[in-house]
Amino acid sequence: MGAGDSSDRFDKLGHRMMCACGCGQILLECNHVGCTYSDKMRNELIASLDRADSDDLIMQGFVQTYGPTVIAAPTVTGFNRIAWIMPGIIIPPTGELDDYRRKAREETDQ
Repeated sequence: MGAGDSSDRFDKLGHRMMCACGCGQILLECNHVGCTYSDKMRNELIASLDRADSDDLIMQGFVQTYGPTVIAAPTVTGFNRIAWIMPGIIIPPTGELDDYRRKAREETDQ
């Protein structure tokens, strides 16, 4: 693996993670003064790449250390899949039901 490959992986993985400080920024974009996490997390990422860990192993390690909120995009397995799909299934019919009730109430009032 060449140096360019490691740099590309660092960039790719660093943009798949959130900084754990709570700023809400992507790990490689966290630059606020006084952040105690971003440099440490970047160094951990570099160390993992130097050990030639796989991308999945690196992500799993960060999730174990910092929790599932370290992942910038939701995973599409198990409960996470349901948690992201259900609002899209439940909210539209709820809006339709609200419209139906509002129209029925208006007709009753007239």
